Amino acid sequence: MWIPVTLAAATFQILRTSRQHQLRTELSTNAAGFVRYAYGVPLAIALSGVLFGVLGRDVPAIPARFWPTIVTAGVAQIAATVALLAAFKQRDFAVGTVYSKSEVLIVAALGLVGIGTGLQPLGWVGAALVTLGVASLASKGSLPSLLRHTRDPAALLGLAAGAGFAVAAVTIGAASRSLSGAPSFDRAVFTLTALLLIQTTINAAWFLVTDPGEITRSARAWRPASWVGLFSLLGSIGWAWAFTLESAAKVRTLGQIELIIAFAIAHVALREVHTRADYLASATVLVGVTVVTVLG
Repeated sequence: MWIPVTLAAATFQILRTSRQHQLRTELSTNAAGFVRYAYGVPLAIALSGVLFGVLGRDVPAIPARFWPTIVTAGVAQIAATVALLAAFKQRDFAVGTVYSKSEVLIVAALGLVGIGTGLQPLGWVGAALVTLGVASLASKGSLPSLLRHTRDPAALLGLAAGAGFAVAAVTIGAASRSLSGAPSFDRAVFTLTALLLIQTTINAAWFLVTDPGEITRSARAWRPASWVGLFSLLGSIGWAWAFTLESAAKVRTLGQIELIIAFAIAHVALREVHTRADYLASATVLVGVTVVTVLG
């Protein structure tokens, strides 16, 4: 079950990212990120209302450890996003993206030290292949030159982003699994609603202190931003549900297939021409994903 859920989450994430990219013509980069939470949280609250109110399903039992865990997840995800955006400003999109893809290996490493669930030995091989293939695609064939910039600020910020996303993945799963007395989907929805409430509050508070106009501009862009909120909600439900069903290491490794989906869309819909190296990198990702899914 976790495989189709993860693939759906990755697809919705691509759709959300494309909409956010379009929003950057109207909003700042930070505000375009903020709408992901601000427009997603009303939909999450409405879904929770239908699920636990209208349909009368039982609200999951909430242990004390749920709240610090989900707060950690929310802060880690925000910090990772900020680090990634800062990496883009320091150098370019490719450098930040390549190093942020270390997330897959960091999630697996956290499992080794007892934070989350680790991979089997062959799973590590698959995760390494996925990371290599995704990094090669993201760098557009310039991976060797990018690796020479390991100590660049953009690379370090990308690694920080990868670490933040890894912590978020593990803690979202831990928070959802800590709930009891409800099906996995219900626990995922409750977890996501709490996560978005925390992230919206933190982001709004930050803008109120630094630039209140960002909130106003985000509200004015409600038409395109609503799509971001919808796709963000659907994607986030998928991730939270998948983390509930399977280890974060496997989910995030399979989730890297989003770049392959984007690659295919660009080839079919946009008629983009790709090199032999691009196809080799794509094949590497697919082999790695298969290894992790079957043997990891």
